[in-house]
Amino acid sequence: MKVTRSTGWSIPALLATGNVMASDMPLNMVQGVTDISQKTYDLHMNILYICCVIGLVVFGAMFWSIFHHRKSKGAKPATFHESHTVEIIWTAIPFVILIAMAVPATGVLLEIEDNSKSDLTIQVTGSQWKWHYKYFDHDLEYYSVLATPRAQYENYNGIFNSNASKPLPKGENYLSEVDRPLVIPINKKVRFLVTSDDVIHSWWVPDFAVKQDANPGFINEAWAKVNVPGVYRGKCTELCGKDHGYMPIVVIAKTQVEYDKWIAEKVAVQAQAKAEEQKLLGMQMSKDELMALGERTYLASCAACHQPNGQGLPGVFPGLKDSPIALGDVKKHIDVVVNGTKGTAMQGFGKQLGLKELAAVITYERNAWGNNTGDAVQAADVNAVMKGQ
Repeated sequence: MKVTRSTGWSIPALLATGNVMASDMPLNMVQGVTDISQKTYDLHMNILYICCVIGLVVFGAMFWSIFHHRKSKGAKPATFHESHTVEIIWTAIPFVILIAMAVPATGVLLEIEDNSKSDLTIQVTGSQWKWHYKYFDHDLEYYSVLATPRAQYENYNGIFNSNASKPLPKGENYLSEVDRPLVIPINKKVRFLVTSDDVIHSWWVPDFAVKQDANPGFINEAWAKVNVPGVYRGKCTELCGKDHGYMPIVVIAKTQVEYDKWIAEKVAVQAQAKAEEQKLLGMQMSKDELMALGERTYLASCAACHQPNGQGLPGVFPGLKDSPIALGDVKKHIDVVVNGTKGTAMQGFGKQLGLKELAAVITYERNAWGNNTGDAVQAADVNAVMKGQ
């Protein structure tokens, strides 16, 4: 399988790793694996060649004139002005050049915007700091989150925290790997409906020549028809918050047979998970079980903002220790975790976590760090709030 990587790192960060090869830093556009990406590349090269020729002609004429008509050779400045012939020439030539550039560019732009006759539609939703994919043609949706362990990138560049005794090895796809990549079939026109839950993001996969802004409240469209199976990586290219650099994109293009098999497996697993969640509604977990699972869930999903000690980041993210939410009404606490808080960075986790994990993490937040409310939230309590009961 073909593996490609985007190069969205800064130059200092690249140099600091000490193991970056020249091949990882291309100086030109990526040719990509779609017809549109190839046409975009060809258009870029053609216009670059035209600009190079124009530069050579203009600067060549200028330097030739400076050299052959210099004062030391006795050159006298011309006294004429206004030549209609010259003015027509220097107006007509750029006009013809612009038309020659505009015609193929317009054709490629029109093709890029043509989302008709798609074989598959996927909704791409940006959230701080993850991507949500929803397949319109199948009962399947999931979040895609950075898979690089937090301990690795917190110790990045040899700066170690108090718990690290030696450098943590960085993988080949460090900060460009996710837990659940987007999977699409090759040789099929896939339409992407791109939007956002919170702030402006941008979904960019250079090998597809797709870069589409994800704006809250709006839906932008893009499409790709991948010709070659492989793993293709991208980034969020809109500054979307403090963890903007930890929001990678991974797309796996499979053959139709492999894709159909993958879809069938994932749909079956998701259906089974929903059935298992329904069984939880009649179960009662002990407080110890909830606290153990809640701690793991909190560290994985909440600690980045609210910190492992529950004290948050003053002025940025509120603390949960001794907070009115964690010590107040249970239903309000559940609502905040499930649906988020509009106008803030607090996103809803109702679609990201299962009922068991939601109940556990809320129980943990209400009893950790000395909060000690004694509450043990169950899956049925979360489900009741989600249904507005």
